[in-house]
Amino acid sequence: MNTIFDYFSNSGTIGTIVLLVLSFYLFLVFYIYIYKHISLNRVLDVEKKSLSYLASGGDISGIISKLGKCIGNSVVSKELLKACETSLLRELSSGTTWLSIVASTAPFIGLFGTVVGILDSFSKFSTHSRVSFSIIAPAISEALVATAAGIFVAIFAYTFHQLIIRKLYIINTYLQSQSEILLLKG
Repeated sequence: MNTIFDYFSNSGTIGTIVLLVLSFYLFLVFYIYIYKHISLNRVLDVEKKSLSYLASGGDISGIISKLGKCIGNSVVSKELLKACETSLLRELSSGTTWLSIVASTAPFIGLFGTVVGILDSFSKFSTHSRVSFSIIAPAISEALVATAAGIFVAIFAYTFHQLIIRKLYIINTYLQSQSEILLLKG
């Protein structure tokens, strides 16, 4: 933690902006994940119950699923079911693009902060006639904090993206199973 505070106090404007952007990214990643996790779990529970109801012989009028709400009182057709599935998955997957954007850009933002920090360190040392490794090493290690922060944020973003995509896949399988049952009963 001291290294991050040292980085903020010793870094220039760009280094500070890089860490602030990465901090915002981290907050955004956790917010999206928690929100999507909770909302997708609710949908998943409803879709499980609806599939169980349909599989045990229930009819379309008793479906509590999002698929049932999408169909409404329309005549069940393969095209309508496919359109409803696609629409529901598009709705449920909103926000996941941000997780992939953060996962792919955070390391580059961190690397940018590191490069600027190293350039800044070298420019400070250019006025000295002799500079030893013991003077350069702390400055470079301090600059590497930005890269570490970028990778740290990217790891969470990528992991959460994969978890959400997996949950969407499971919901999709429930929707498809319901569609198949509705077509058979059709």
